[in-house]
Amino acid sequence: MPRRARLLLPGMALHLIQRGNNRSVCFYSNEDYQFYLEHLADQAQKHGCAVHAWCLMTNHVHLLITPSTVESVGRLMKGLGQRYVQYINRTYRRSGTLWEGRYRSCLLNEESYVLACYRYIEMNPVRAGMVDHPAEYRWSSYRVNAQGESSSLIKPHLLFSRLGEDSEQRASAYRELFRYELDPGLVDQIRSATNSNYALGSPRFAAEVANALGRRVVAGKPGRPRRTQGLD
Repeated sequence: MPRRARLLLPGMALHLIQRGNNRSVCFYSNEDYQFYLEHLADQAQKHGCAVHAWCLMTNHVHLLITPSTVESVGRLMKGLGQRYVQYINRTYRRSGTLWEGRYRSCLLNEESYVLACYRYIEMNPVRAGMVDHPAEYRWSSYRVNAQGESSSLIKPHLLFSRLGEDSEQRASAYRELFRYELDPGLVDQIRSATNSNYALGSPRFAAEVANALGRRVVAGKPGRPRRTQGLD
């Protein structure tokens, strides 16, 4: 069965995840995380991608990105993946693949889902039991978005920018969002849409994306399709 084409629209935010092969470790040292981030920034600038949030876990990566063209994200991930795998293989004298096939992604374009995805990404270390608060985890964008740390990588999404009139107000409003955990049902929605390459949003949003791309962008209803009488 051919692979389903990705849902990609220029100017529309995309949550993506890339896992290590067989969920194996991708980052072995602080230098590995630094190398990945430096080249993520380089490739994002080169291919016209705005990175809004990120989290590097031991065996997978989360990114929230808005591409400027349909090809932007694919080119970014290809360039970044090649450079990082070469670096890891050279540094640790290994060979073979590092990543588990293609990255997975979902398209989002609504305030409730974009900001929820920010939180979903930066809360990953907390859900994994690695830290008690996202500020304690070094390898995510939380300290940039919520605490105002300087970063040449992060470009705020428009919806993030609307949280306040200046950087202090935006950071304060953003921190308030983390006073409460994400609803488990919303976590499941984000996870399911990302793993399945679907659009995440209201029925109206899904219909607009489906009309723009000319194909289904959400999961079909379970069960066998009904057979039309008189047709095979």
